[in-house]
Amino acid sequence: MGEFATLEVKDGVGTIRLDRPPVNALNAQVTAELAELAKEATERDDVRAVILYGGEKTFAGGADIKEMATRTYPEIAKFGATLTGTLAAIANIPKPVVAAITGYALGGGLELALTADWRVAGDNVKVGQPEIQLGVIPGAGGTQRLARLIGPSKTKDIVYTGRFVKAEEALSLGIVDQVVAPDDVYAAAHKWAAQFANGPAVALRAAKAAIDGGLDTDLANGLKLESHLFAALWATEDQRNGMKSFIENGPGKATFEGK
Repeated sequence: MGEFATLEVKDGVGTIRLDRPPVNALNAQVTAELAELAKEATERDDVRAVILYGGEKTFAGGADIKEMATRTYPEIAKFGATLTGTLAAIANIPKPVVAAITGYALGGGLELALTADWRVAGDNVKVGQPEIQLGVIPGAGGTQRLARLIGPSKTKDIVYTGRFVKAEEALSLGIVDQVVAPDDVYAAAHKWAAQFANGPAVALRAAKAAIDGGLDTDLANGLKLESHLFAALWATEDQRNGMKSFIENGPGKATFEGK
């Protein structure tokens, strides 16, 4: 357990919780703690889905500007690579991951949210990449994951202007996937994650690898990747149990062991 980030697990759902008041700014220590938690969530068999959560008030207001402002070029290059690596480790957790966004997800905070497979936001939330207002650009996925999610022109508008995007526009753009009342954010995220707690973990891992891996290559190689991952699932107990249950009892009644 870290000072500013923790992992709590209950009934198959692990919650990675940021707790660095007042706005969960991402400094070097938070980055290191998140990297450890991404590794733990990946390796623990009792974690079948993950929620990224910053608490009731704010998801994450961005990187720690006071810490960053005094860094030299070699220092910021090292920190930027470390933060990018940490967020990649979260994005690569081979399980369903949902971001429960409250308050603000700005700069590095939005980049953290973009590592998730699904994003739930309160209707009062504001997201954005305001780095341009500081004379810099997003440095941990804001120009890359966001463009892959909503396209280059919409990303350029958000990055060039540094403007804050309100929840309903974020939903219409596809930055977030669900908007709920502020008090319902964590519950809605948990509901999404909990549906996978007893699911076919190996197949879910394969589905994530196929979708994310396919986006990094051309269609022909993406189809090859999908085919290999598809065939490999015939080595799992879940495939045998799932198909046996379907034949005997119809769809949607299988019990999976996650192996």
